Amino acid sequence: MALVVIVDDRITNRNIFAKLAASIEGGVVVRSFGAPVEALAWLAGNTPDLVITDYKMPELDGAEFTRRFRALDGCADVPVVVLTVYEERSFRLNALEAGATDFLQSPVDHHEFLTRARNLLKMRRQQLLIASRALSLERELRSSERDHEKALRDSSERLAQVIDTVPALISATDRSGRCIFVNAYQAAMKGVEPQELLGRTAVEMFGPEQGGRSASLDRLICESGAALPSYEEEFVARSGERRHFLTTKSPLRDGGGEIVAVLTTALDITDRKRAEGHLRHLAHHDALTDLPNRALLQDRVRHEIAHARRNDTKFALHLFDLDRFKAINDVLGHHVGDRLLKAVSDRLRGTVRETDAVARLGGDEFAILQTNVVHVDHAKELARRVRAALSAPFVFDGEEVTTSVSIGIALFPDSAFDFEELLKRADIAMYRAKADGRDGFRVFEVDMDTTARAITVLESDLRRALARDEFVLHFQPQVDLESGRILGAEALIRWRREDGDLVPPGDFLPSAEETGLIIPINEWVLNNACQQAAAWRKAGLPPLRVAVNLSAVQFRKQDVQKVVMDAIAASGLEPSLLELELTETILLQDTDLVVAQIKALQQQGVTFSIDDFGTGYSSLAYVKNFPVNRLKIDKSFVHNLKADVNDAAIVRAIINLGHSLGLDVVAEGVETAAQVAHLRAEGCDEVQGYYFGRPMPAEDFVALVRRETLLARTA
Repeated sequence: MALVVIVDDRITNRNIFAKLAASIEGGVVVRSFGAPVEALAWLAGNTPDLVITDYKMPELDGAEFTRRFRALDGCADVPVVVLTVYEERSFRLNALEAGATDFLQSPVDHHEFLTRARNLLKMRRQQLLIASRALSLERELRSSERDHEKALRDSSERLAQVIDTVPALISATDRSGRCIFVNAYQAAMKGVEPQELLGRTAVEMFGPEQGGRSASLDRLICESGAALPSYEEEFVARSGERRHFLTTKSPLRDGGGEIVAVLTTALDITDRKRAEGHLRHLAHHDALTDLPNRALLQDRVRHEIAHARRNDTKFALHLFDLDRFKAINDVLGHHVGDRLLKAVSDRLRGTVRETDAVARLGGDEFAILQTNVVHVDHAKELARRVRAALSAPFVFDGEEVTTSVSIGIALFPDSAFDFEELLKRADIAMYRAKADGRDGFRVFEVDMDTTARAITVLESDLRRALARDEFVLHFQPQVDLESGRILGAEALIRWRREDGDLVPPGDFLPSAEETGLIIPINEWVLNNACQQAAAWRKAGLPPLRVAVNLSAVQFRKQDVQKVVMDAIAASGLEPSLLELELTETILLQDTDLVVAQIKALQQQGVTFSIDDFGTGYSSLAYVKNFPVNRLKIDKSFVHNLKADVNDAAIVRAIINLGHSLGLDVVAEGVETAAQVAHLRAEGCDEVQGYYFGRPMPAEDFVALVRRETLLARTA
């Protein structure tokens, strides 16, 4: 029955490790202690088979606890595993010097914990077996005064027979350093009979380096009289295979207590080391592509920084993601997205040199560490090669997929001096490349950091604006072309800053989209627009529809149906007077989820329109699948209606498409009487634009509605 002792000041850890230890094998007894001093007091009268201790504890750290534990009677050879969250070598060296047997990095992998603990208990049993046999031999020697040499010989032979059955390397050397015993397992490793190794020195058996180290340790044991803590070493078998062993050295004494030899026991832990290597690989590589992950990239960059400083060289960090990857995932499925990421990884491996490193940081984001960059043009050339490598179409089951990349480049030491700053500035350069139209690359420049800081300041200002209620709504009339009557208005947000300046939405909404602030901002617009429209009805105005834009981010992060119905309930607005405007980006989301929410809201009376229709490549393919009520022709087509026959043809096609699907069609950006006449002739249902009114405060819109008769004559 094995006894395992857990020492950890945190009760959660004690409970977890106690359960794990109990599951190592049947019959394990576990004792847990929260204080190292308490544990040492108990251990003074009880000898365990395995000790698991945390490093950082009150009163005593793991190293000092181990040192005092080793000093207890019978505890010199007991395996001690130290758990630590620290990665620095100094903590491990402190614990090793104190007598620790093994380490585990926290948080602990449960499978690794069980494997190591099982092996250490196995080693402990072998040690106890050998010690027991040795003790038995000593007792026989002491009890037999007659024919002492024969008894010793017979006992040694019996002990050798037992030891030969143990699957471990076991040998003994006398005080002169020559082998006096070796078991069959170790002789088989060398490919010889045990007798051939007798009388040889460690150097003769294992070579000058490993043998010399073993001989030095044997002399140390003979001088100190104390056993050594277990340590790992490598042996090369006769087959040439390298195998790992956990080795322990202990003194052997004669009947008078004098040290006559040193016993060496080495337990084969090759399988455990392979498992550890596999776990290390998993911890530092991406599971999908097997590329290095962020942690390994960070380690590589830190080594490259040290190398660059010693040799006065430069290197570059390239950061990029795949343009429109989310759309590919949504339209073709995640299985195609995963295959694309693997194929991209393969092309990237073939693009860089052996000294460079490609890493996947997560999602569709990749990085390349480019070493030995003499000039910035070398980094640009690699960026061009990456773009070229990924520009060729990918084909999956006959489906052709194309993508491109936006690359940001940061140079050491020009851009930054450590990994985090290099990554941050490569990220800034990447977003500048995206802002320049995607499918390109940019090298970090100082003014980019200034711009990025300005964006950060803008984000902070927007948060304050929400808290201080600095936003206002303006309303732009939507007019029925047949009657000239105002049917409703589109609610458009403005930001009135503390200094009184009115900021247009184009100056802050893109930043709000990137930071996620668009969600609370759009909620504010929705609630205030509903309250305003409800107030118009209470003031005696005719039913006026209010249109509110939704963001794609809302469908990803919110329950849009609940948010809308809460706004309607809070304002008391009739649901039929609320119209929600969708963009093509929303249509590219999870189609089933979006359609389900749209239908649920339509059943409550809410109407929907597709904004900026005709500008996206997939609009025609999606409109038939979405239960919307209106199409809004983008103002870019209306602007050149008379001058460009192509725009006129597109407007006519959209109107005909909408009517064939039973949808109303609204034209945006109408600024002249000629445009109004043309749209009326084409059968357009509604119009919106400066010709009928710019976006205006709510009170001005109310006054305009009251003058509706005059507006109808103008139309």
